[in-house]
Amino acid sequence: MSSTNPRCPGPRVLVSGASISGLTIACWLARHGFAVTVVERAPHLRPGGHALDVRGPALEVAARMGILTTLRDRSTKLTGIAVVDSAGREIFRSTESTLTGGRLDSPDVEILRDDLCEVLYEAAGSQVEYVFGDSIASLTQDESGVDVTFVTAAPRRFELVIGADGVGSGVRRIAFGPDAQFLHAFGDLYVATFGMPNFLGLERWQVMYQEPDSVGALVMGLRKDLDARVYLGFNAPKGLDYDVRDSAAQKRLLADRVAGAGWVIPQIAEHMLRTADFHFYSLSQVRMRRWSHGRIVLVGDAGYAVSLGTGQATSVAMVGAYVLAGELAVHRDDLVSGIAAYEDGLRAYVTRNQDIALEQNTRSDVSKGEGESNPTGGIPDFGALTLPFALKDYPDRVRLP
Repeated sequence: MSSTNPRCPGPRVLVSGASISGLTIACWLARHGFAVTVVERAPHLRPGGHALDVRGPALEVAARMGILTTLRDRSTKLTGIAVVDSAGREIFRSTESTLTGGRLDSPDVEILRDDLCEVLYEAAGSQVEYVFGDSIASLTQDESGVDVTFVTAAPRRFELVIGADGVGSGVRRIAFGPDAQFLHAFGDLYVATFGMPNFLGLERWQVMYQEPDSVGALVMGLRKDLDARVYLGFNAPKGLDYDVRDSAAQKRLLADRVAGAGWVIPQIAEHMLRTADFHFYSLSQVRMRRWSHGRIVLVGDAGYAVSLGTGQATSVAMVGAYVLAGELAVHRDDLVSGIAAYEDGLRAYVTRNQDIALEQNTRSDVSKGEGESNPTGGIPDFGALTLPFALKDYPDRVRLP
């Protein structure tokens, strides 16, 4: 399935991945007059996913896209969090912060992942071509472009290929090598996010349960008549070896790990086994010396995943997409130079965000080692971790509807 192919004389760019970074850069490249095609393995925009935070310079990116008001309208609008014990008794409550969004009085926006993707998709409109249900099989480049073969579609040629396909990027694997070179796990937390019936009756509220150094769950409900979003996870100090593409095996692994846990974990696990919008991941980063190889370049988690530990990953991805699209527009007659300008301009910002995530994880490990107990679950102030970034002005060539 695809939308109408844009009739644009600009350079032809293929973006792999219709998630946050992919949709953001597709929108900006279309505005800059590029002919953009997005290929996505899923048959449509992926449903589900956890709540995401748009902070600091990413708020300005959203404002320049004209979507900030929409993001605020569609934000989670949570009012607080409760922490419960194994019997469901409340042992802590806050109406000032939540675990996923931080302080409620901050200017930041917390929004469900699929809602953010939908807003970004609509912002690009019909100027972007989408090819769903397909993926890249091979990339062969020369000085003027990249020949791309797909699993299903006929081969095509583009002036540039952008990998925006997440931590497990297929583009990165094809163009740069195996994941083990770049994917660095830290910490021992493995988490799944998925939807389930809101049997707790939550309304703009979160409930958290945590067993010491073991199983934990967070349930977030926005409305009583809508499915809740769940974070279900466990600690594995020795790490895990699992197939990142086998959701069924991941579900079995998670169900085994949480078996026997307290609170409503058994009911949550039953719903998890039946859900379709299942995402499983670990605390990890992608670190690379270069984000590009000729006319193939990475953006967002594919090239520099920060981790979910600081609440900055979405913002870094949106800023990275804005900068890459802008530099390509400035250097539209020499796209390789545009890629170099993107790497030079963004590297320090990305590295510092990743270093902060490592520092936060180290502090958490020290607290565990000292036996500290925190009934609040260590609710963070993500806003305090947000770094500034001076956005350049890149004038649009095309005004999207």
